[in-house]
Amino acid sequence: MTPTDVAASDAMATKSGSAELAIREFLAFKLGDEEYGIDILRVQEIRSFERPTRMANAPAYILGVVNLRGVIVPIIDMRIKFNQSEVNYNTFTVVIVLNIGRQVVCMVVDGVSDVITLSPDQLRPVPEFSSAIGSEHLLAIGSLENRMLILLDIEKLMSSTDMGLISATVQ
Repeated sequence: MTPTDVAASDAMATKSGSAELAIREFLAFKLGDEEYGIDILRVQEIRSFERPTRMANAPAYILGVVNLRGVIVPIIDMRIKFNQSEVNYNTFTVVIVLNIGRQVVCMVVDGVSDVITLSPDQLRPVPEFSSAIGSEHLLAIGSLENRMLILLDIEKLMSSTDMGLISATVQ
């Protein structure tokens, strides 16, 4: 590891803690025109979209629940959660099944592209600005050739109190 790599790693550790520091492989997915990445180790599987059973009084971004091999799992549309203006369900729409703590959660995205390995020198700090995603839920911006990925701390995002999905005791 070069001194530059160590400096970038130290900067990332300051931002997000040392646990995320070892993460280098991300599943890239699309939400509208933006490309995001999540820790590949949190991904259980990728499935085609199926209409969930709606739950009364659930927030709009929680589409409902699906039966995943006998387990009832909540399904979140990240496009609605991130305030996308247009949400269409088509043949490209997929569901990413995640393991967060000891709970399984599904999230709907526009499409999945690939698994990307990023080195520490490809990670940039997230600038401070107001958005639908709190900065505490972002790891970094991944820079790869002509692509930029917004790297989400999916565990923190899904277990945040505003999502209301995963209690602190489950993690």
